[in-house]
Amino acid sequence: MGRDTRIYAIGYVSEMTGENLELLEQIATNLDNIDYGEVIDVAIGPDSSVTAFTGRGIESLQEFIANVRTWPGGIRQFLIDQDCDPDIIERIIADEPT
Repeated sequence: MGRDTRIYAIGYVSEMTGENLELLEQIATNLDNIDYGEVIDVAIGPDSSVTAFTGRGIESLQEFIANVRTWPGGIRQFLIDQDCDPDIIERIIADEPT
């Protein structure tokens, strides 16, 4: 199987999957959450970059989110465990499906 030749910027992944962008950003900060090599930091300037995912990275991301939603406390507890800012947690939770 060949390597992916297309990567997807995190904002577009949020649109494609319907997941909250801030949630995806929080997940992507810990590379242990997604399969190795499937999250890529793309330089867009000397001091600027954007997170991107391979196709398999998107699948891995969706699997991870589905799994987290089954944990006790779900997404909220995951974000708390990640030391996420409380304001960000509340914005993400407000966007969570019920």
